[in-house]
Amino acid sequence: MGNLLAAEVYQFLSSDLTLEQLQVSKLIKPNMSDQEYFTVALENKLKGNYTKKYKYTLEFIYKKLINEMNDTTIQSYNIESVLNRYKSETTYNTYRRRLSSLINEAKKAGMRSNPLQGIKTKKTKERMHRPFSNLLDVLDEIKLFNSNLYLCSLMTYGCLLRPHREIRELTWGDFSEDLSHINLSGNRNKSGRNRIVPVPSYIKNLLIPSHPHDNIFSNSPKPYNEDYFKTLWSRFKALSNCIEAGQTLYSFRHSGAIEIFKRTGSLTKLQKAMGHSSITVSITYLRGLEIAELTEEDMPKV
Repeated sequence: MGNLLAAEVYQFLSSDLTLEQLQVSKLIKPNMSDQEYFTVALENKLKGNYTKKYKYTLEFIYKKLINEMNDTTIQSYNIESVLNRYKSETTYNTYRRRLSSLINEAKKAGMRSNPLQGIKTKKTKERMHRPFSNLLDVLDEIKLFNSNLYLCSLMTYGCLLRPHREIRELTWGDFSEDLSHINLSGNRNKSGRNRIVPVPSYIKNLLIPSHPHDNIFSNSPKPYNEDYFKTLWSRFKALSNCIEAGQTLYSFRHSGAIEIFKRTGSLTKLQKAMGHSSITVSITYLRGLEIAELTEEDMPKV
């Protein structure tokens, strides 16, 4: 046993690996190539507590880069070749962030080069979010179309939760006993922080509680699939006479944010209601909404 231990120690000392690198993954070996480190990075990320969409995007961009390489070394021009296929600044920056995440993980495992160095994000043009000016008319139409989509729309507006995950995955156990609050743990929302969200009376009156483990829409422990509300919204939008171009389920959240800010004038309250990680995020969010920062009284007078 002593000889075996000595052999393992000698192998480690001659491998040039640090203890931290050795602990990152059992797949790490001496003299690994960039591609091998990159593969280890992907496997480590896929084991993490991330969304399916995030993991899918990691795998997608990993395969794109591997197919672009001529050998086992990742070069900057390989990354540029992959990213430059995407003309949309938003798509370009999203895939760049995913590659950065994988490369940072690979460097943690022992990869010494940084092929992403010098490849900057693209500056994106601000887009104006489209809130509803005819909120009640839209809600009345949705109510006649589908009860689940109606409840989701009301909660997106009134609770300011995100529809496609935070609302879709809600169970009756997420509500307080009197249905006045929703309690979401950090792994259930985008900010990663625990949230306690008040439930307005016009939503509470529609709720009929069931088993704590049941989903509030499917009435079973399993929620509907990820595209459930996307599909319902697409079908509704095709029939609606109220929806304008560019308006989505998130437009209810935008409309709710405007209502809170106009009524309170408080960025702090808006930040808490939206679940933003900082006031800076809330300020950036407001810039994309149709909120006039200047009034007639602010303009030059003659």
